[in-house]
This record gives sequence, structure tokens and C-alpha cells, in this order.
Amino acid sequence: MTIKRVWHGWTTPQNAPVYEKLLHDDVFPGIEAKKIPGYRSIELWRRDLADEVEFSTIMTFDSLQNVIDFQGGNYEQAYVPDAARKVLKRWDESSLHYETRETRNYG
Repeated sequence: MTIKRVWHGWTTPQNAPVYEKLLHDDVFPGIEAKKIPGYRSIELWRRDLADEVEFSTIMTFDSLQNVIDFQGGNYEQAYVPDAARKVLKRWDESSLHYETRETRNYG
């Protein structure tokens, strides 16, 4: 069973490419460089809205203990580096954590 860590942040349409590049070039490689035990992947989702752009990240870990290894005892606290705070309008202060109960792949 894996743990999915889900988080959302919003920015302006003008800052969306800046934020996405920051994630790709700095934030995601920085997370990978931590070599967190049980960290498996991160997904980036984007949704363009009328006056803002929503980004969601879904991180996959082997266990809740691996999430704690990543974020510390207050593991629900969102991980939002200072550079990201400069281009986001708002963000979830906490991340949500879900147990993966079933995955089906077709094809």
C-alpha cells in the first residue's frame, strides 16, 4: 500500500510558466536530491481557470513514515519553498494524505 500526498497552489496566468519552470528546474530536483527513503514519484497537474491557474502535486511514498522522513513530525504541513511563495497567489497550508487501496492498469 502506498501513500499519496496531495497539495494545491494557485497563481496568475502570467506567473504560471514561471512557477512550472521553477518546479521542473529547482523544486522537483531538490526533492529528489534529498534521497528520501520510500519516495517514489511526483506528478504535476495543471488546470487553467478564468483568472488563475491551479497546480496540484501528487507525491507517492511507500509509507506514512517516509512522508515523515520528508517533511518531519508535522508531516501535514505543506512543502512550499520560498521561491515558490514569491510566484504563487495562494496555496494549501496543509497537504492531504491518502492510502492507495487499489490501482488498476489497462492496456
